Amino acid sequence: MWAPAVDDLRIQLGNDGLLLPMQRGEAGWHELLTDRAKVGGFYRFVLPDERRVPDPASRFQPRDVEGPSELVDLSTWVWTDSGWAGKAWHDAVLYELHVGTFTREGTFSATIDKLDYLADLGITTLELMPVADFPGKRNWGYDGVLLYAPDSAYGRPEELKALIEAAHSRGLMVIQDVVYNHFGPAGNYLPLYAPLFFTGRHKTPWGAAVNFDSQGCEAVREFVIQNALYWLNDFHFDGLRLDAVHAIVDESPTHILEELAERVRAGVNREVHLILENENNHSRYLEQGASARPRLFTAQWNDDVHHVLHTAVTGERQGYYGDYTGDTEKLGRALAEGFAFQGEIMPYRGDKRGQPSAQLRPTAFVAFLQNHDQIGNRAFGERISVLTTAAAVRAAAAVYLLLPQIPMLFMGEEWNATEPFPFFCDFGPGLADAVREGRREEFSQFPEFRDPERRKNIPDPQAESTFESAKLRWDDITGASQVEWRKWHQRILTTRREHVVPMMMKITRGGKYRVIGPSAVEVHWQAGDAELILSANLSAAIVHGFPTEPGHVIWQEGDTGDDGAFGPWTVHWRIS
Repeated sequence: MWAPAVDDLRIQLGNDGLLLPMQRGEAGWHELLTDRAKVGGFYRFVLPDERRVPDPASRFQPRDVEGPSELVDLSTWVWTDSGWAGKAWHDAVLYELHVGTFTREGTFSATIDKLDYLADLGITTLELMPVADFPGKRNWGYDGVLLYAPDSAYGRPEELKALIEAAHSRGLMVIQDVVYNHFGPAGNYLPLYAPLFFTGRHKTPWGAAVNFDSQGCEAVREFVIQNALYWLNDFHFDGLRLDAVHAIVDESPTHILEELAERVRAGVNREVHLILENENNHSRYLEQGASARPRLFTAQWNDDVHHVLHTAVTGERQGYYGDYTGDTEKLGRALAEGFAFQGEIMPYRGDKRGQPSAQLRPTAFVAFLQNHDQIGNRAFGERISVLTTAAAVRAAAAVYLLLPQIPMLFMGEEWNATEPFPFFCDFGPGLADAVREGRREEFSQFPEFRDPERRKNIPDPQAESTFESAKLRWDDITGASQVEWRKWHQRILTTRREHVVPMMMKITRGGKYRVIGPSAVEVHWQAGDAELILSANLSAAIVHGFPTEPGHVIWQEGDTGDDGAFGPWTVHWRIS
């Protein structure tokens, strides 16, 4: 146990209160070797003031983050996926899901029952929102405080292993979101015995930053790196998506992101994928090394593609959307090159954003029309399905699902689900009021919520009904409309697999784009001797001026004319 702030540390084993002293060693480490600890038994660490705290590297917390840790022996699991070597990234079609709301049961085991459905749909990769232990019974997962313990609300560690094993048996990869930029606001006891885990030198939106570059940072860096290796090696995850790395501040000679990526590449003996969420759009993390393999990170969630597609089909301009609405140059640039901002001032942020990205392979970007943030950060958590027309949604989906970037669907998107995905949590009474009021106050800057009475209608994050409203209604998928949408997604993902994926390894850099009219662009990607060509009118008006060049049409959404006229919400993909 690393507890540099205390001189005396004891461990409590089992429910009988057996207390054993630990020996303080160098650099704040406390140790005990004993034969009294048994697999399946409970334990806690006891601080000098008699406060009992869980193991910060606990493998399981059956009584939540405030309870004792359970001693788990993960090595006893006998894997059946020994032949699994991972899958190539260009084959990936991601499906983001929240374990607690993906099924009525909200468990790892219940998720297994949906794997055949996902494979049949054309999904190749599950991306789980964070499963690390969080306070309470429900949470998005980004308030985790015990990073090594799968949350007991979803099941035991063995059940998570069974989910990954079952996915591999169906040819599906599994990726997990991990959060290394902050700890949740409740259940984090590290400051009591290891205040060096955090630093006042840097700040984050969630308080003091995790210490990656000050006194004591060596233990902190190793804690995070070993956590990444733990999920990949002990649980056989196929990759990790690192949340909000722009909030990780590190002035060390080697940034923690670089060290983590290098250690993972050296410490995992199979194909794994590291994905970033990085608001700063630093393309340097995405550069490739030898043999077209990522040097550090495989890809980044591409918010710019979301923003240009979302504003095109909804016309929304509040907040950061105002920097994209009506800007067809940014639409073309994001689809062709990845980042829409590549060093220019972003008015909403008031500073420069992004680095040049046209030199990168399109597979360095994950494209999406919906994700948990872009839905859940809305006041009412509305999906795109209730914000615009079905024709507009299909047009935007036809663009991103066939892009040579890597596509990602959000759970239920394939049947055009209408249930919201609002922010939800389950904190104790004191923190609950602050979260509830803070959630409503953050929307006060928007005109429609300046009236306090109107803000009272924003769902209470603490209410169980808010959580229940986010659960997918699987009984709905047999409806005629839902069946039609699901078949549409099956067809377009089949088209991607048969026509686009074989070209992707030959597309070695971003494409070239041309603006045809408002929200109308043409994009060309060179793939050896062939070209992949997108022509898209993402507007409700007829647009003239699209070229009528020949080619093999692989997908068409909407109506085109022989004279180069594209009807509203028309998307045309061809190979030349």
